[in-house]
Amino acid sequence: MKKWQCRFCSHIYDEAEGMPEQGIKPGTPLAQLPDDWICPECGATKEDYFEI
Repeated sequence: MKKWQCRFCSHIYDEAEGMPEQGIKPGTPLAQLPDDWICPECGATKEDYFEI
């Protein structure tokens, strides 16, 4: 599992944790998030995340 960081606001998406409050189960890779998924902090797209 990987961790990803938004290049604009530094939000972290941790694949191991997912985002249950948004209906994203633990273990969900960033690539499997819906194409219209946006950063919950600033609204950036998943393409604006980089691996950390």
